[in-house]
Amino acid sequence: MENYTEFLGSKIKLAPDAGFDVDVATLHPSSLPHQIDTIVWALKKGSALIGSSFGLGKTHTQIELLKAIRTQQGGYVLIVCPLGVKHQFTEEDGPRLGVQIQYVRNDGEALASQTPYLITNYERVRDGHFSPKFLASLTAVTLDEGSVLRSIGTDTYQQFTSLLKSVPFRFVCTATPAPNKYKELIHYAEFLGVMDSGQALTRWFKRDAQKAGNLTIHPQHEADFWLWVSSWALFLTKPSDLGYSDAGYDLPELEVHWHLITEGEADVRVDKRSGQSEVFASTGGNLPAAAREKKRSIVARVDKALQIILTPEGYQDHWLIWHHLEDERRALETTFAEATGGFHSVYGSQNLELREQLIVGFSHGEYQYLATKPEIAGSGCNFQRHCHLNLFLGIDYRFEDFIQAVHRTHRFQQQHPVQVHILYTVAEEPIRKELEAKWQRHNELMETMSGIIKTYGLSHQAAKARLTRSMGVQREVAAGKRYTCVHNDCVAELATMADNSVDLIHTSIPFGNHYEYSASYNDFGHNESNERFFEQFAYLVPELLRVLKPGRVAAIHVKDRIRYGSVTGNGFMTVERFSDQTSDAFEKGGFLFMGRNTILTDVVRENNQTYRLGWSEQCKDGSKMSYGMPEYVLLFRKLPTDLSNAYADEPVVKSKEEYSRGRWQLDAHAFWRSSGDRLLSPQDIRNKGLDVIGKWFKQRNLHNVYDFSEHVRLSEQLDEAGRLSSSYMMLPPQSYSDMVWSDVVYMRTLNGEQFKRNAQNHICPLPFDIVDRVIQRWSNPNDLVLDPFGGLMTVPYRAVTLGRRGYGIELKQEYWQAGQVYCREAEYKASVPSLFDLLDAETPRKEAA
Repeated sequence: MENYTEFLGSKIKLAPDAGFDVDVATLHPSSLPHQIDTIVWALKKGSALIGSSFGLGKTHTQIELLKAIRTQQGGYVLIVCPLGVKHQFTEEDGPRLGVQIQYVRNDGEALASQTPYLITNYERVRDGHFSPKFLASLTAVTLDEGSVLRSIGTDTYQQFTSLLKSVPFRFVCTATPAPNKYKELIHYAEFLGVMDSGQALTRWFKRDAQKAGNLTIHPQHEADFWLWVSSWALFLTKPSDLGYSDAGYDLPELEVHWHLITEGEADVRVDKRSGQSEVFASTGGNLPAAAREKKRSIVARVDKALQIILTPEGYQDHWLIWHHLEDERRALETTFAEATGGFHSVYGSQNLELREQLIVGFSHGEYQYLATKPEIAGSGCNFQRHCHLNLFLGIDYRFEDFIQAVHRTHRFQQQHPVQVHILYTVAEEPIRKELEAKWQRHNELMETMSGIIKTYGLSHQAAKARLTRSMGVQREVAAGKRYTCVHNDCVAELATMADNSVDLIHTSIPFGNHYEYSASYNDFGHNESNERFFEQFAYLVPELLRVLKPGRVAAIHVKDRIRYGSVTGNGFMTVERFSDQTSDAFEKGGFLFMGRNTILTDVVRENNQTYRLGWSEQCKDGSKMSYGMPEYVLLFRKLPTDLSNAYADEPVVKSKEEYSRGRWQLDAHAFWRSSGDRLLSPQDIRNKGLDVIGKWFKQRNLHNVYDFSEHVRLSEQLDEAGRLSSSYMMLPPQSYSDMVWSDVVYMRTLNGEQFKRNAQNHICPLPFDIVDRVIQRWSNPNDLVLDPFGGLMTVPYRAVTLGRRGYGIELKQEYWQAGQVYCREAEYKASVPSLFDLLDAETPRKEAA
């Protein structure tokens, strides 16, 4: 166990220090205390996310970082910035700090530069103006306002990560990490070389079974997640977060005005399926509906904008007008040109230099009105010197772009209260509520990160000690006559069990590092890779072999894993043969492989979770499509003592009366079909309910000759009638083979009881159908059935229900507490005679009398 404990300790990993120490005396004298701390910390890390709030001096910090790196390491250093920002480096902070920074547009200009300090725009890197060879040769790179990567394309994260991965020093600077999009932080971690995004996503997050990409952090992991983030990211809301005075860093008052637009024609649409008309416009949280509503109300919103801006209080001031659609821009240009003059727009099809010129001109107060999109000028620009009035012509769900745009004027050193006028329609009320909720979450995130810095400072030894305390578990036992439920690490618990004491092992193992079930480092899912998972697994398998009786079996539920193209770099999804790796691990531990059962799953639901089997992609290129991912029960056996007949020391015996030869022949076959007349026709079922259709199809499929062409035609007819579900598979193929299980009901799990009791669901509940078949086939009555990964104790619960004894081990206390209650209830039910039992017992006594 000493080696096992050492292995668990090796899991405690924070982002390493890969940089160097700097003498603070070499930093520019104008560096403020909070900036000095940030610079020293970032140089020590080598690669880091610097999340300083608006106005805390990220430009100053970046230049000082690059000066120190250039002094020690040499080479070219590059700043990548949004449009309209470069002048802050080249004309303001650079000269003030004694650094010549040159704007370059390609390799040639970079190599011809008179200074090693270079700056360019995101678009030029994204569009290939710089060669991979040149970018890879850089000594350091900083992404100024790194959150702008969201706006210039979701693939840009991967593109920048690939192009710059060999640069020794990498920094991302942003003021608004997305509070509701953890993926953004994960992308930063991958760009900085801290952790692979796939590994990070599986370590802390649970996936939405209904929608791919919808992530929710596990509540038990949230504290550790933010501690991990704080080991490579620094979030400052104000200097006092690091113990310094906030003098001069008081934000001005922010006045938010919501304007409800009621004018305009109703958005009348006809639903194609129901034939009903929708008279009142409604987005219903739907993006296409929101886009329709935005287009419908353009005239009314532009008119309202003009009324707000041309009030006696506002018409002489400078205004930023934020919009989302090109049609909105054109309407603004027409209306404002007639009413005001001096109106300027910045939009995507303009020349880069012109866009930059217009943005810089407005920041210098050269004209009164600027209209643009948040994704164009919402990041990095400083407009607070001449503007404090903002008008959002409309709203959408992109909070990060919205809050960035607000803070172009709501910044430290702003001399006036900042006004934000937001226009929206009745139909956009759901968007307003979501925007306000995200705003609240953003504030909570900043408070969380500020609290971590105040608690642990910039040294992470205290944080590491906090994580160390989550290793280990206090053993607890709940037992009855027919069950034992143990709260413990399964490796440690098995070490206390006697040799050859278990009749059957049945469990669903963690699928590598795909999920984490508890906040403990003992959790098998808490591993950085599958290799590390199986390294921990190697401590478990020999113990399983030791406690299993000779000749008996271990039935292991498992499935293969999807490897996402964004993680592998292949660009398409592949399959990791996790079931084969599991087989190798058991064989290496001394078990003998006996075969596998295949459990069919719903490919439609799988696609909703992964987007791996999309019909539209199949039509574009079928070569990138694979199959649905079945689950398996892998069968392993421990060598019996007597090899002359290979019977188990205590055989699993079935009487010939209860188990016929005919049944066995069908069970032993890999797949079975029976004969019949025909499959259901579309005419048979066109007007039937969906539940009836599914049941009829299953019965026909099982008892009649199967016809693939007819199956396809039936699905097509349902699709044409608008009745083929896109959320689950209505007409799956069926099997009664003992080697291919197609009738497992995945809803029959203890999660159903958890839901009724308003308790926490299990991440991957094991269906009763699988457990019951394994227990009934490979154990005798009163046998002891062991599950080392007990979860909600489904295996011991069903073992008790089926007349066996159950032994479950679970690391997560909440699961253990719930599971032992289910086992106690099952034992009680098994021990209390029913009314029919009493009547059956009474009959012989009457007959005897």
